[in-house]
Amino acid sequence: MDHKNVDIIDRKRGWNGYFKLDVYRLQHDRFDGGKSAVLEREVLERGHAVAVLPYDPIRDEVILIEQFRPGTLSVQNHYPDMPIWLTEIVAGIIEVGEKPEDVARRETIEEAGCDIIGPLETISRFYVTPGCSSETVTLYYGRVDTMHAGGIHGLEEEGEDIRVFRVSAEECFAMLQNGQLCNATATIAVQWLMINRDRIRKEAGA
Repeated sequence: MDHKNVDIIDRKRGWNGYFKLDVYRLQHDRFDGGKSAVLEREVLERGHAVAVLPYDPIRDEVILIEQFRPGTLSVQNHYPDMPIWLTEIVAGIIEVGEKPEDVARRETIEEAGCDIIGPLETISRFYVTPGCSSETVTLYYGRVDTMHAGGIHGLEEEGEDIRVFRVSAEECFAMLQNGQLCNATATIAVQWLMINRDRIRKEAGA
């Protein structure tokens, strides 16, 4: 079936706080040509995010950040070996009227204390967890100078407490392979770097 349709029978706002929860009643086309039963599905309207892989192609270093994430707390009941403080890359929510590229540059300064050098390169745009959320992430590579990277960053008024550190590309790849990078955005970004590292270093004159 080349074209599939979804019929929205009803949509109600179930929660309207910082996050918003919509409750849908819908039917969708089936692969056998029929229609599904009427389904009720809850969708978290999370907003859309931007993430940046800050990489210095001359020094061959990646900037990573570490911070507490409340969504990890209930995970501990099932997987006690999973961390509560996560090692991540720079990311932030796109506010009304903002362009993704502007968010990428702003968040790299706020969270990592670095300016992006030159144009951003788009890596991907992907759903985070489309079974229950509308959130997407637009993921970029941003060239930075890691010489002075490090320390504690983030906006105090937003309760951010972000540790910034730099690692060699090889060390970063090892962190991915040994499970230290256990969030999807960082995983996608570092896998992209593994594929594109030689190209972007050559383009930078390294």
